[in-house]
Amino acid sequence: QQSGKDKTLEGVVSKMFQIIPPPTLDTTPHPSRCRRCAVVGNSGNLRRSGHGKLIDSHSFVIRMNKAVTQGFEKDVGNRTTHHILYPESAVDVAPGVSLILLPFKLRDLEWLTSALSTGEVKMTYMRVKDRVKADKDKVLVVNPVFFKYVHDNWTEHHGRYPSTGMLTIIFALHTCDQVSVFGYGADQQGNWHHYWEENRYAGAFRKTGVHSADYETEIIHRLAKEGKISLHL
Repeated sequence: QQSGKDKTLEGVVSKMFQIIPPPTLDTTPHPSRCRRCAVVGNSGNLRRSGHGKLIDSHSFVIRMNKAVTQGFEKDVGNRTTHHILYPESAVDVAPGVSLILLPFKLRDLEWLTSALSTGEVKMTYMRVKDRVKADKDKVLVVNPVFFKYVHDNWTEHHGRYPSTGMLTIIFALHTCDQVSVFGYGADQQGNWHHYWEENRYAGAFRKTGVHSADYETEIIHRLAKEGKISLHL
């Protein structure tokens, strides 16, 4: 894959690792350690859920994209240990929180290097946040092969590609011992929206056709039924 003036993956990755140190995350299973992870989606069904304390009680709390906690602590908690994003959904990450990039194009890796240094990358296919505040020693980049793995083996090519929410659940299943899932799906009235939005009839996630909301929901419920995750609605 090429980006800009014939930039190679090797060259882009090499430059990226000049900005961020090699990862230190230990994902090796150990009998004395139980990683309890809360994967917190952004669905409006978190409103008035009262899940905040339960979410915060987990070893790791994984949030994604433009997730907001301030003002919603009772329902969504206030702890974040890992924040998953991509350039078009980027936000500043609080000190001590791991930024996890889910790249699916070479430009995403170029953007990360730039966002943590010069700020020169301001566009992907749209204008993006050119600088991001984050601890460089807590930045993790998921191998782009993971994106393809989920698309091929989990969502099975339903939708153009998997949603960040789906990718995050599968990521958690591979790195955590117990996975609790919050804030996925429609609210009780069947509306698809973010819990911090007042426009509860937006429904953009379901209408775009980019992701298959129905198929992903089916997978999540199947995982819950099989005891692979705990699903909190």
